[in-house]
Amino acid sequence: MGGTPPGISLIRRIRGKDWSLTTYRYVVLLITFIAYTCYHASRKPSSIVKSVLDPEPKKFNGANPWPIGDIFLRREFLGSDLHSLRDGGWAPFNGTDGTSKLGEIDVAFLACYSLGMYVAGHLGDTLDLRLFLTSGMIGSGIFVGLFGMGYFWNIHMFWFYLGMQMMAGLFQATGWPSVVAVIGNWFGKRKRGLIMGVWNAHTSVGNISGALLAASVLEYGWGWSFILPGALIVLGGIIVYLFLAAYPEDVGFPCTHGLAASAETVPNDEENQIRKGDSMEVEKNTSIQFSSANRKSVGLLEACLIPGVIPFAFCLFFSKLVAYTFLYWLPFYLSQTAIGGEYMSVKSAGNLSTLFDVGGIVGGILAGYISDKLEARATTAASFMYAAIPAMILYRSYGNISKTLNIFLMMVAGLFINGPYALITTAVSADLGTHSSVRGDARALATVTAIIDGTGSVGAAIGPLLTGFLSTKGWDTVFVMLMIGALIAGVLLSRLVINELTERHSKWKSSISGQQALEEIFLMAAPVSQPLLSEQRSLLFLLSLTCASWH
Repeated sequence: MGGTPPGISLIRRIRGKDWSLTTYRYVVLLITFIAYTCYHASRKPSSIVKSVLDPEPKKFNGANPWPIGDIFLRREFLGSDLHSLRDGGWAPFNGTDGTSKLGEIDVAFLACYSLGMYVAGHLGDTLDLRLFLTSGMIGSGIFVGLFGMGYFWNIHMFWFYLGMQMMAGLFQATGWPSVVAVIGNWFGKRKRGLIMGVWNAHTSVGNISGALLAASVLEYGWGWSFILPGALIVLGGIIVYLFLAAYPEDVGFPCTHGLAASAETVPNDEENQIRKGDSMEVEKNTSIQFSSANRKSVGLLEACLIPGVIPFAFCLFFSKLVAYTFLYWLPFYLSQTAIGGEYMSVKSAGNLSTLFDVGGIVGGILAGYISDKLEARATTAASFMYAAIPAMILYRSYGNISKTLNIFLMMVAGLFINGPYALITTAVSADLGTHSSVRGDARALATVTAIIDGTGSVGAAIGPLLTGFLSTKGWDTVFVMLMIGALIAGVLLSRLVINELTERHSKWKSSISGQQALEEIFLMAAPVSQPLLSEQRSLLFLLSLTCASWH
């Protein structure tokens, strides 16, 4: 278990020297970004081919869809499908219960994904993360591809497609705990929120690239829309196996969060503390001293007892319930709502809904940056969830007035809804996985990530399911459910928010008391009748700033 990846060993032999710590961190960021982009890209085909498996009347006005042409297209029904070969759909999804069967496949995927997350997290902390992530990516690619092979093998049995999606969901569960654990292994808490906020854009990049890839080959048969993304994630798994150093120890560096006291207290010396020589012999010596195999895993119960894990897990349950409801139902909502007195085509609504993800990218980066500056993850997440409530009210009330206003309010809602979701699944999970209570030989990163995101994935499955029932009563009912979910998500973090505010208040008070003590010392040292000189006041000011920085 552990060891230097083959691709890195080859590069070392060619260069004759090793990479620096900074270079390794950039490589880790890039490879994990590619890995999870592949995961999300392989999840998109099912949404792309639904209209082919279970055809519905097409809406078209002769213009190109966005972003090629206009964003908003008026709805007009065609008498026949443009692609006559797909008129009949694909059994067993083209019957009267075809839509419900497609929904059952989605729920089965999400259920297996959320349940598999708990097991995958513990396995990720027990096994080597590089090999575990590679196996998960290749397994996902195989079952995504097998779903598409049903087209070429002319399979029309529902259980086959259900089974493929369930197995794909289990293998997909290996991704998120693994990549977050790898990032947590390489980066300390300083600027972790900002770094992970930017890095978390892989979700939207994967969604967009997966949709484009699946749609590009749809005319050759819907099976290719699964086989190509499946092949992509297999290729990504090979790249992970060859080049991903899951642990700093595997390439001769000490564990980043293992040196917590020195690395966090004196961040400017971090590079010097764990810098190694360029020679291959130094690498060999350090690889003996530092090895990922020397770590031991943490059990699920022990990980649940880490302070903050349970509140953040249940907060993510409701946060993902809101976010995934928008993900699955926003295109349908846009196509059914008159905006500026006009309706959009279904395809244009789907394209336009991606702007919600654009707002989410900005929200993830902003939430990470603010939480780094304030050193208050819970306060940032709760504030965003509370702000999401008026954002959803405004979107529902005024989003139909004009096209421009709808786009603006949609992006604002995406910012506040996806911001805390991105923060909790990345920086918060990594923080808790390297909590002081499990430092030393224990590994809890993947397990903690799995507990938090696995619980959130249950909410991701329930939200769209509830929306299907509530939408029949009107969209106002759906938005009330979403606002209640956002409110509960914020309330669940109340205790952690109070602790963070109390801690900051105590630091502020100790800083003020330290400044007053310094003033008293200078006053006692100076004669009573002599006022403080300008040099003394300047020195007092500098000492006060130093005291404040210590706290």
